Amino acid sequence: MRLVVKIGTSTLTHATGHMNIRLVEQLCRVLADIKNAGHEVILVSSGAIGMGVGKLGLRERPSDMPGKQAAAAVGQCELMYVYDKLFSEYHHTVAQILLTGDDLSHPDRHENFRNTMTRLLELGVLPIINENDTIATTEIAVGDNDTLGAIVAASVQADLLILLSDIDGLYTADPHTDPTAELIRTVNEITPDILALAGDTASSQGTGGMRTKMRAASMCGEAGCDMVIANGGDPTLLYGILDGEAIGTRFVAKKE
Repeated sequence: MRLVVKIGTSTLTHATGHMNIRLVEQLCRVLADIKNAGHEVILVSSGAIGMGVGKLGLRERPSDMPGKQAAAAVGQCELMYVYDKLFSEYHHTVAQILLTGDDLSHPDRHENFRNTMTRLLELGVLPIINENDTIATTEIAVGDNDTLGAIVAASVQADLLILLSDIDGLYTADPHTDPTAELIRTVNEITPDILALAGDTASSQGTGGMRTKMRAASMCGEAGCDMVIANGGDPTLLYGILDGEAIGTRFVAKKE
């Protein structure tokens, strides 16, 4: 199986902005084991700005573009250092790929990206992808890593995209305010009623929300790739997802 796993800033970091070391160590161990089992793994990782905020000792995420880009430049270094160190302990080589919207919308550059990804996977490398927040502006930004994960999954013809977030999946109502809200296990079609359940929530550390996840699910569905939203607080649930267990919310793509 060719698997794309996206993990969000709010899952990777504590509320302080500093890395959740125990969780990241567990995530890398599980992904390394999945790779050992013969699967191809691609990680789309948020967290550069959030980790930069923590490392710089800022009280909150910058609101201005230069501030965000400065935090990303600092945070991306630490993020990749940690991933390289942890995956190396399990004898896996990682590669960093930073993308902007221009890289994915320009036909030649998008093709170059696909070719590079193909070769990296052939070489047994675990690619780690993030948006290039240091240079991305509103005009050329992908905008969020849920969408980036879906674009990557479609580009490499992945079998499954898993969005690891701080929520368990898609609910019938907001579980924070409605105690009767129920988790929806399977979505076979993204209807207007399903879209209406998305709301518009995002954490203070990240940029995504359920709406971006719905957009990612639509993109994956068009590409013939299933997508799962699951809580990243316990990375070991990735085993269950790959075994077909009912974990989180699975968006089933229509296969031709």
